[in-house]
Amino acid sequence: MNLNVDEFIENLFSDEAFKQPSDSKKPEDLEMRIPEWYDEKQYNKARRFYWDNCFQMTSTMLLGLVAVFAIPSILRVLIGSHRSNSTYTAYRRYLSTLLHTVSWFENDLIPGSISWRSLLAVRARHIKASLSANLKGQGIVSQRDLALTQFGFVGFAVLKPEKFGIRENEDGDWEAYNHFWSVIGHAIGLEDRYNICRRNIEETREVCQILLRRVFTPCLENVPEYFEHMARVMLDGMWCVNPTVHLDSMIYWAKHLGDVPGFVYTEAERMNLQDKIREQLKGKSEDIGVDTTSFISKAPFDLPNNPLRLLYLHDYDRLETVPPYKRLSFGAKYKLRLKTTIANLYTSYLGRIYFNLHFKFSLLLMKYFPYMAFFRFGVIKSYVNIFVEDPIDHEEPRPNSYYYHQPPPPLYKELLSIIW
Repeated sequence: MNLNVDEFIENLFSDEAFKQPSDSKKPEDLEMRIPEWYDEKQYNKARRFYWDNCFQMTSTMLLGLVAVFAIPSILRVLIGSHRSNSTYTAYRRYLSTLLHTVSWFENDLIPGSISWRSLLAVRARHIKASLSANLKGQGIVSQRDLALTQFGFVGFAVLKPEKFGIRENEDGDWEAYNHFWSVIGHAIGLEDRYNICRRNIEETREVCQILLRRVFTPCLENVPEYFEHMARVMLDGMWCVNPTVHLDSMIYWAKHLGDVPGFVYTEAERMNLQDKIREQLKGKSEDIGVDTTSFISKAPFDLPNNPLRLLYLHDYDRLETVPPYKRLSFGAKYKLRLKTTIANLYTSYLGRIYFNLHFKFSLLLMKYFPYMAFFRFGVIKSYVNIFVEDPIDHEEPRPNSYYYHQPPPPLYKELLSIIW
């Protein structure tokens, strides 16, 4: 891990990183070793830090997952696996993903422990998914894909903790959290030269900021076909374990965190965008639209040729007139306001305790009594065993356009979305 940030980014964006599979071994030949730079004290400190902020840390991961769906190479493999194309299979797959992740914080990293077995299982599934996708001509799970997926778990947390009310309780908590995810990356097969969690948290933040600017912002602006479907069935499935999830608000918030031009929420962000639009207009008429590509870096790989999106200065005079926000339903706007309220409350001692206890109780329900899922999928089918392969579906994803032209939900559903 002796590369500087520029060398690391150049390495990650190289053809070699894209063509190199996540693993060279067969699933049955896998063996996991703790890296020589592993620090048990730091690793366990990070586990405590996670539980001190578990409610909001987990929220950053869910939103990060939405952002990861915008990476074309990753989305192709997910669609081709046919293990998350329907609400039911997405529920199973991503609840399993959540339980795997939580198990790494719950258990010591020692041979034979649940976290050890979990990491081996995740690594084996990546290999199987890569082999299957390659046979179908859909690409592979590459080292670069693993690194960008790692961003989904840590990126928003380390870049924008203030958006969630996350903060250190002890000096060095972020350093420890950086070390934890560096170890996890190594454990699931990510080579050190592609591991985005670098030597210290400052370097990791620098890497994540570059990835946000050069990869996630352009990808979330130019989402690949079927992004909407895969993101929505995942969020719909996760509603069964967290009824505060609202599909449109979560996608809006992921794009907001991803710095997609126009997806503003605060007054400062709105005014800052207007200043940028004025700069691009260079004295021309304020009725002329400015192309979003003026504010976005070019991605290091090909993206879909989606229609250009124009930003008009006076659309951003007030939040209520911002086009993406204006299109949101009443329920979605309410859930966005709820998210910011929770983040503010989370900065307080009592607020943090309340929401963390809420998450821990929800976690017990996810494992032993997922009653919300009972009503949708049946009792037996609602239970998830993280060591059993996810089921296959036969659903073909709908194109993005299908979701762009949906009628507004009926009033009763909007009212229900506020309380449930």
